Amino acid sequence: MESESLKRLFQQEFSRMVAVISKLYGLQHIETAEDLVSETFLQAAETWGMKGVPGNPAAWLYAVAKQKTLHFFRRNKIFEEKVIPQLSLEINGKSEELNFSQQNIKDSQLQMIFAICNPVVASEAQIGLALRILCGFGIDEIAEAFLSNKETINKRLFRAKEKLRDEQVRMEFPPENEIDKRLDNVLHIVYLLFNEGYYSKTNNQVLQKELCLEAMRLGLMLTEYEKTGQPKTNALMALMCFHASRFSARQISENAMVLYEQQDDELWDTALIDQGMYFLNLSARGDELSSYHLEARIASWHCIKEDSPEKWDNILSLYDQLLQVNYSPSVALNRTFALYKANGRQAALAEAENLKLENNHFYFVLLGELYKTIDNEKAKSSFQRAYALAGTRAEKEIIQRKIFMV
Repeated sequence: MESESLKRLFQQEFSRMVAVISKLYGLQHIETAEDLVSETFLQAAETWGMKGVPGNPAAWLYAVAKQKTLHFFRRNKIFEEKVIPQLSLEINGKSEELNFSQQNIKDSQLQMIFAICNPVVASEAQIGLALRILCGFGIDEIAEAFLSNKETINKRLFRAKEKLRDEQVRMEFPPENEIDKRLDNVLHIVYLLFNEGYYSKTNNQVLQKELCLEAMRLGLMLTEYEKTGQPKTNALMALMCFHASRFSARQISENAMVLYEQQDDELWDTALIDQGMYFLNLSARGDELSSYHLEARIASWHCIKEDSPEKWDNILSLYDQLLQVNYSPSVALNRTFALYKANGRQAALAEAENLKLENNHFYFVLLGELYKTIDNEKAKSSFQRAYALAGTRAEKEIIQRKIFMV
């Protein structure tokens, strides 16, 4: 079996198997579950390399994982002495057999999402756990995504798992009266996970796309469950679809990032745009207007390539609302760009200078654009400052071209 095919199978099945094992035996054994599943894949690589891939690889993995899991707990006397008594209290004597049915896999993964996104765990650690436990990413990939190293990531994940154990966090859906509040945290982590890929500081283009796709997979799972498929969930899913539709046009190679204005809209994924519109329409049901609703509507306007007064007036109005719902410096910066497109350079320049985002290279790129034709020296110095702050080769390449054109 090719390594890439096995890697895809690992990312698809790792999270499912860890979730099912952890659901039955408890989150206190989550590291054991990870080890058992990793051993299962190691055995698969060795066995399939000699005998060939079985007709149903997933079923083979589930069977071996069941065997390894049962053997581990019985061998260590944990099963009889600690697990079964606890299980008998918690599941009223139901069979302790690992259940890899599609419905149980789905339920286990959803419950794992809520467990990992528990507020007792720091937000950054939640993203790391989501990448590892929910998405099946390796430690090397997580370290690269965070521009960190394996030791730091391992320590962060260990502390997060320790926190889950100490706080006795259980794999279960929150009570009805808490699910809305807890869902906000889950959606926020999915949102951050998508942004980690879409606005990534790493030069690994494949990793960027995989981060985005995994966030979308988690979002889709949440939309399919009645209690979590709320309007704000659909709005977040719409937002991710709209952004992902331009991924291929936005970065055509490792070192070649294409700005929105220069993108070839023929490269935009129209199927994803249609999917985004579907989720955006679903999000309109209900009275809530979340930041995801506003961002999704802004992103939908960006899926119309042609500039028009209507387009930028609508985007500016949506940013005005977004600033009131969820203020952030990046939203204020994007709103200033929309003001420039709607009302011209002079109108935007005064507001841009007041933002003073001294460590944000996007801010200095915008200042450079606004100063062009007004003060070319200030335009050039702004682009040079942006170049110094930019984090990837692709971004530096774009800014370098802007410097030469002033």
